[in-house]
Amino acid sequence: MELLENPVRPYAWGSRTVIADLLGESVPSPHPQAEMWLGAHPGDPSRIVHPDGGRSSLLDVLTGDPEGLLGAERSARWEGKLPFLLKVLAADEPLSLQAHPSLDQAREGFARENAAGIAIDASDRNYRDANHKPELICALTEFHALVGFRDPVETLGLLRALDVPELSAHVELLAAQPGPDGLRALFTTWITLPQSMLDELVPALQKGAVALAAAGGDWAREARTALELSERYPGDAGVLAALLLNRVVLAPGEALFLPAGNLHAYLAGAGIELMANSDNVLRGGLTPKHVDVPELLRVLDFTSGPPPVHSGQPEGPWTRYDTPAEEFLLRTWSSGDGLTGSLPVPDGGARILLATGGKACVRAGSEILELPKGAALFLAAGDSGVEVESAAPGTQLHLASDGL
Repeated sequence: MELLENPVRPYAWGSRTVIADLLGESVPSPHPQAEMWLGAHPGDPSRIVHPDGGRSSLLDVLTGDPEGLLGAERSARWEGKLPFLLKVLAADEPLSLQAHPSLDQAREGFARENAAGIAIDASDRNYRDANHKPELICALTEFHALVGFRDPVETLGLLRALDVPELSAHVELLAAQPGPDGLRALFTTWITLPQSMLDELVPALQKGAVALAAAGGDWAREARTALELSERYPGDAGVLAALLLNRVVLAPGEALFLPAGNLHAYLAGAGIELMANSDNVLRGGLTPKHVDVPELLRVLDFTSGPPPVHSGQPEGPWTRYDTPAEEFLLRTWSSGDGLTGSLPVPDGGARILLATGGKACVRAGSEILELPKGAALFLAAGDSGVEVESAAPGTQLHLASDGL
């Protein structure tokens, strides 16, 4: 059982309050703080804090003793690597429109870019590792997102309600094929438009969005989102593409699973993000970063329908969020008015226990560590029978493990 020190990523879309408050730092922070990474990703691993104050990279420690930390069977299954990456995500501005590859696509793309001599940290690199990146986002606050393609029949309702004459030919393109093929055709058309056409269509969309938002009704929220994105990213093809996606609002404790090929953009809010240990992102717009349209089209899944929002299932005192991904499993627990008795921490391989509220004391055998808000512990496979023996009112814990 080891205390972790976790890196914070200062992306421009990040919050100046959420992670700073979580870590007990000055609020607002001097710079946006977008993500706190907890894990052993080579790009920014956590560090183990030793009792003497020294620090060791979790990646290095894991590499030195994978069987000891993961267990023999899991070390063989995960090739000696921690299979998941846990994040605290805090967005004050929209993230890029993006999707993630499947495992086969990631392996092929990573090998292809290596063979082409593209540096791992190059700005035009698509694949920074050979892993896929299915992910789960569980809301800490009200969380807004665009996730997956909306049913095309419903999208036709939105596009017609916007009533933008300049888009009429595009609307009819989808109306002629209101299914995956039609979505692919319309998305491909929009994402490949020349800038001169985008400079005409996006302002025209703005006018329609203003009118539809002012009128209220079923599509007012989608219209406001289109307007906000167009003001933030004028002339960006992603503003048009965003019209095709489900607009979702998660309440705290609600979660979404995003498989490979799911086009999405997180808009605002804070959440716990748990994913396979990868940093592969293929962007489609709403960003100044590298956009590779052909590669994005190669990985996108144009299946449509409402995203499956779920609140987890009870597992004793914990809430468990199951997904099809074997690499990760999220459990959460909240103390309410305080902990009565003790809370057993589920065994099984390497785990990371994070507190996002309150304060807890965690016992492993004769060892006791305090876990205040913002702190995290690494639990190795041999750390069995761990218990939370006390927790202050309002304590909230998140346990990340693999899904085996």
